[in-house]
Amino acid sequence: MTESLIGFGVLLFLAFLRMPLGLALGLVGGVGLAFVTSERAAIASAARLVIDYDKFYTLSVLPMFILMGLLVERGGMARELYRAAYAFLGHRRGGLAMSTIAACGMFSAICGSSLATAATMSKVSMPEMRRYKYDDSLATASIAAGGTLGILIPPSVMLVIYGFLTRESVGQLFIAGVLPGILGILFYLMAVVFVVTRNPALGPAGERTSWRDRLLAIRYVWTTLALFIFVIGGIYLGWFTSIEAAGMGAAGALGIAWHRGALGDGALFQVLRETAITTAKLFFILFGALIFSNFVNKAGLPDGLISIVNAFELSPLGVILIILLIYVVLGCVFESLSMILLTVPVFAPLVASLGFDLVWFGILVVVVTEISLITPPIGLNVFVLKGMLKDVSVGTIFKGVTPFWIADILRLILLVMVPSIALILPSMMAN
Repeated sequence: MTESLIGFGVLLFLAFLRMPLGLALGLVGGVGLAFVTSERAAIASAARLVIDYDKFYTLSVLPMFILMGLLVERGGMARELYRAAYAFLGHRRGGLAMSTIAACGMFSAICGSSLATAATMSKVSMPEMRRYKYDDSLATASIAAGGTLGILIPPSVMLVIYGFLTRESVGQLFIAGVLPGILGILFYLMAVVFVVTRNPALGPAGERTSWRDRLLAIRYVWTTLALFIFVIGGIYLGWFTSIEAAGMGAAGALGIAWHRGALGDGALFQVLRETAITTAKLFFILFGALIFSNFVNKAGLPDGLISIVNAFELSPLGVILIILLIYVVLGCVFESLSMILLTVPVFAPLVASLGFDLVWFGILVVVVTEISLITPPIGLNVFVLKGMLKDVSVGTIFKGVTPFWIADILRLILLVMVPSIALILPSMMAN
C-alpha cells in the first residue's frame, strides 16, 4: 500500500508540472509495477494490457459517440433547440436562462460533451440574453452550468470510460443517467427561479411566443429529439446493444447533417479528422490509466482501504460520503477525466466490497464530477466560456454559478439518499 501512495504523490507532482496525463499515468504505473514485481514482469504486463484491451469491442462506442456529437454540433441543431426552449420559457422572468439550460440538456443528450455544449450554447444564447439586458453573471452561469449536463445525460463519454474501467454495462449506465440528468435540469431551473426572485433585474422576461410559433419550433427539432429517443430507447427496449446504438446514432446524425447541407466544403473530412484525433487522445490516456490501475492493485491499495474501513468500523454510507468529499476537493484542482481515471480503479473495489451497486456509484461519480466543471479554481466550463467571451471576467462567471453548484450538491445528496432514482430504469430494462 505504501508504494501505491508514493505513486499517487509522484503522479500528482507530474500533473502539476503539466505532463500529459496519459504519459504520466503510464510512466508512474510502469515504474511502480517494476518496483513491486520486476522489470520484465512490468513490461510484459503493460504490453498484455494494451494488446488485450485494444481488442475490447466495447471501446468502439467511444469513436462512434464522438462522431455523433461532432456531427450534431456541425448540423446547427443547438440553435433550433434553443429556439424551441425559448418558445415555451422565454416569456418568464429568467426565461432566457431557463431556455439555455433546457437547450443544453437536449443538446448534450446527443452531443455527449460538456465543453462542446458550453462552447456551442455561448454562441447561440449569449447574444439573445444580452439583447434582453440579462446580467452577465446569470447569463454565463446558465451556459456553464447547463453545459455540465453533457457528461451525464446519455450518450456520455464519461459513463463509457467509467464502464470500461469497472466492466459495468455501458447500456445500463446510460439508462441510469436519464432520471438524474432530468433532475439536474429541474434543479438548475429552480436555481434560476431563486436568482431572479431575489433580484428580478438580473433576468428580465422576454417576449411571449404564440402557440402557432411554438408548434413551428417543435417541428424544426423533431429529428434531433427523435434521434435521442431512438438511440436511448433502443438500448432500453433491447433492440440493440450500446455498441450498436453508437453506430446507429452516428449514422442518424450523419443523415441529419447531410440533409441540412452542413457537410459541404470539406466539413465531413474535418469532422472525421477531429473524431480520429480525439479518439486517439482518449485511448492513449485510457491505456496509461490501465497500467497505473494495474500497479495500484498489485501494490494492494484497494485491499488496504478495505482494511482501514474495517479497522475504524465506518458505516458503508459514511464511506460513500467520505469518497464524495474527496471528489469535491479533487475537483478544485483536477479536471473531470483526470479525476475519474485516477480514482475509480481505487474506489470501485472498495464500494463493491461494501455491497453498493457500481452503476449507482458511477452516476454519483459523474454528478460530483459535474460540480468540478463549474467550481474554482479549475472549472473548465468557466474557462471555456471565458475563451468565448473575452469581455466577461472569470470572477463574474464564478460568482454567477454559485447557486448552480449548490443545486448540484442538493441533487447529489438526494441521489445518495434515494439510490432508486438512478437504478429504477436499469432494473426495469434488465427485467
